[in-house]
Formats: sequence, C-alpha cells, structure tokens
Amino acid sequence: MDLLSTKEELILTSIWKLRDSAYGMAIRKEIISATGMNWLLGSIYTPINGLLKKGLLTSRMGEPSPVRGGRAKVYYELTERGIRAMAEIQKVNTLIWQDIPSLETN
Repeated sequence: MDLLSTKEELILTSIWKLRDSAYGMAIRKEIISATGMNWLLGSIYTPINGLLKKGLLTSRMGEPSPVRGGRAKVYYELTERGIRAMAEIQKVNTLIWQDIPSLETN
C-alpha cells in the first residue's frame, strides 16, 4: 500500500470525482468546496507531481483554448494503481472509524 499524505488523498479523491474534468483549477475548487480552506493553485502541483511519479496518476493535454491565450489545460486521471490506492484508503478509513461514536456537536 502506498502511504499518502492528506493532500494527496484530497487530490486523488477530487480527480476521481471530477473524472474527465479534472484539471488544476477544477481540482482546486473541489478541494476548497470540501475543506472550506483556500488553497493556492500552485499548492496542488507539488502533490500532483508526486502522484504522477508514484504512478497513481496520468496526465494528458487538452485542446488549446482562446480563453486561456492559446494554452491547453492539463487533465489528470487515476491509473489502475491509483484506483487500487483509493480503494485501500477507503477501506482503511472505514475500518479506523468503524467503532468511533459520533463526533457531531448539536
């Protein structure tokens, strides 16, 4: 099992949720929505590069866009290894939280 940081977990989860729309700004917005914390756009790229090196993600270039001054977006997708890592994370989180009483405050 690959040990992943919380940032890496958030990024993988966001990419999985976004599917074909997973590019830098969309990933950032998904994480901000989930955590309520402001992430600088640049702060997601170091973990993304690490996930690419670990073989958990692949990237592909989209079409150039006039809105972006002719630049193309880079889209990210989980590899089979990335999907297995997410399944393991889900399993571990379910097990670790299994017998914990509710932490919600009324």
